[in-house]
Amino acid sequence: MNQNKNLPVCPESEVLPLIEMKQVPVHCNVLWPTREAALSAPRGDIRLGYFPSCGHTYNLDFDPSVMEYTQEYENSLHFSPRFQEYATALADGLIEKYDLHDKDIVEIGAGKGDFLIMLCAKTGNRGWGYDPSYVPEPGYTAPNVTFVQDFYSEKYTHQRADLIVCRHVLEHIEDPDAFISQVRRAVGDQKSVVFFEVPNSLWTLRQGGIWDIIYEHCSYFSPYSLAFLFRKHGFRVLAVNEVFGGQFLTIEAVPDDGESAARDYSDDLATLTSDAVAFATGYRAKREEWREVLGSMAAAGKRGVIWGAGSKGVTFLNALNTGEEILAVVDINPRKQGKYVAGTGQLIISPTELPALKPDFVIIMNGNYRDEIGRMLSEAGIETEILVA
Repeated sequence: MNQNKNLPVCPESEVLPLIEMKQVPVHCNVLWPTREAALSAPRGDIRLGYFPSCGHTYNLDFDPSVMEYTQEYENSLHFSPRFQEYATALADGLIEKYDLHDKDIVEIGAGKGDFLIMLCAKTGNRGWGYDPSYVPEPGYTAPNVTFVQDFYSEKYTHQRADLIVCRHVLEHIEDPDAFISQVRRAVGDQKSVVFFEVPNSLWTLRQGGIWDIIYEHCSYFSPYSLAFLFRKHGFRVLAVNEVFGGQFLTIEAVPDDGESAARDYSDDLATLTSDAVAFATGYRAKREEWREVLGSMAAAGKRGVIWGAGSKGVTFLNALNTGEEILAVVDINPRKQGKYVAGTGQLIISPTELPALKPDFVIIMNGNYRDEIGRMLSEAGIETEILVA
């Protein structure tokens, strides 16, 4: 039995070591105003451990004291038509499934408010969004939505809600047990529906998504560990779904009525444990493969760009310790343009600036956007080699 009492979700589990990444930027989504500042970004170590008794993965070296979510934090994906289509369908599905009209909605970790506004703008719902990184933008709100620049905590649990939404937050929280327990207390005797979305470690482990490993994410949830966590803290799980090409997980839950029975996941967990061990080997092989690719490009005098200044792109650049072979990083989010990538210092540019660079290659960080990016390159008249990381 593991004697570390600070492990989340299933602390009684043994721990299988997977991979280590030394001195990576602690914030992939904090972008810097100068190259010098980007190169001096705070760093930390990642030491991933896998818990076979519940299928959870965790950074054993995570230090919450180095994390700071301010208004400089920027991880919105809503400038992408592909992601906007996904988010709109997700919101419409929740509205229809749970008859969200003239209802109260709380979003924990609302970011810039995109999703909460979407849930409330056309349905008469009332929304409350909590996030210390929220920055109001003129004309980008809804009259029935209130944003609080703060972490969701006990002082806000009095706010009633028909739906509690929390997307891409839980994986950042050192103690998810305490957090989900707090949410359950906030629900109390209400018949609230709780909807969470997180990255899917099942996809990461099985598809070799090594660029998804970032310091900000201390927890990596599989369908099994996510359901386990919610049941453990008094919820009845209605559904766990793999979405966005399998890269994300969603869970829908309500207060437990004592009638649901937990499914036996033992066979699935045995398979996932094998996948986790294989991932560790695959991580090292894939990293070396890309080092050879970039080395060959540099030796041939070729220069290119990364498309995507999100966590995948930042991890790719830092894991490979890229140099002058990467001219810049392209991102369609105007909030990121003109800033610099943490750790490696590349300038983030708009797609409109690409023709002047004449890149020999473009490395796409997320295959889900392959068609979207391909169209943008074609419309700009750019003929170049396209690689998917």
